[in-house]
Amino acid sequence: MNEPEFSLKGKVILVTGAVGLIGQEVCDAYAAYGATVIAMDNQADALDGFIETLNIRYPGKDLCAMAADVTSDASVTNLFQRIQAKHHKLDVLVNLAAIDAKFDKGQKEINLSRFEHYPLELWERSVAVNATGLIRVTQHAIRLMLPAGSGNIINVASTYSLVAPNQSLYQIDSDASPVFKPIDYVGTKSMVPNFSRYVATFYARDGIRCNTVVPHGVFNQHSKAFQDNFAKLSPLGRMCELKEIRGPFVFLASNASSYMTGSTVVVDGGWTAW
Repeated sequence: MNEPEFSLKGKVILVTGAVGLIGQEVCDAYAAYGATVIAMDNQADALDGFIETLNIRYPGKDLCAMAADVTSDASVTNLFQRIQAKHHKLDVLVNLAAIDAKFDKGQKEINLSRFEHYPLELWERSVAVNATGLIRVTQHAIRLMLPAGSGNIINVASTYSLVAPNQSLYQIDSDASPVFKPIDYVGTKSMVPNFSRYVATFYARDGIRCNTVVPHGVFNQHSKAFQDNFAKLSPLGRMCELKEIRGPFVFLASNASSYMTGSTVVVDGGWTAW
């Protein structure tokens, strides 16, 4: 993707949840394609370390870190005041900040509760980040984009916004207690594609586009047992390599996707095809 229409030069891009697995890769891809990248996360120390590494990799590029908490209106307001003061515009927003119960190697947050026993306080915590936080950041971004008459929003959902979790994917040890993908992630991510369609149609005549990326099964030091189980359930027979999510995010952020809005780009190795 070296053609001019894929270039991101001159574009100011805000990526929330920037220190997450996908967030770091997306920021790296945008820097590689010439964008001015604002990496945002609520983990200030990790964020500073990440942006320092990114600046070493791409010397001379305009890359910066701005810590903020999507659950705090004051924090998000301050974030956009800083963006306005430093860059005077925002071309692209990528909403990646989210809470997810992981099944990656070394992760402690594996849910042991069946749905009927799932703690509602965990649901409410995820709603605050994955749903309300998403809306809050998007509102602020649109207020900054409207005067320019252009803007581009990329929301990130999950295959679990399209289909229910196949809970057998997580049953990889017959001797261990069963684990489950919980309702908080499934429920909050399910609103994302339709939220994107809402924003896309509401602001289409104002020059603001909004699309959704649906990634799935991105490898992150998963155990061999998990990988083997995933492969049995995937048409491509493997997990997604991290580099394989770069292209869709660059495409949607670039002018190459200028006639796309309200769309859902599925990057799942065919998981939702059967």
